[in-house]
Amino acid sequence: MDGAPVVVHPLSPDGGRRVTIRDESVGTAYNLFDLLEFLRRAELPEADTAIDNPDLIEWRGGGPEVWNESPP
Repeated sequence: MDGAPVVVHPLSPDGGRRVTIRDESVGTAYNLFDLLEFLRRAELPEADTAIDNPDLIEWRGGGPEVWNESPP
């Protein structure tokens, strides 16, 4: 696998961001708390430093500050 194991995709029309871990879709995150839960379930580091670690997370369509916090 090339690149980071976690990819946070651009905002979707419903306001969430699809998350893939090791090329598998794990769900849609609507905020950082959702993303941290996906990392926890995958037994990946979830410290605040992990959010800014490009070796762990590839942010597409904006970084960790880009969220629409209104889930459907």
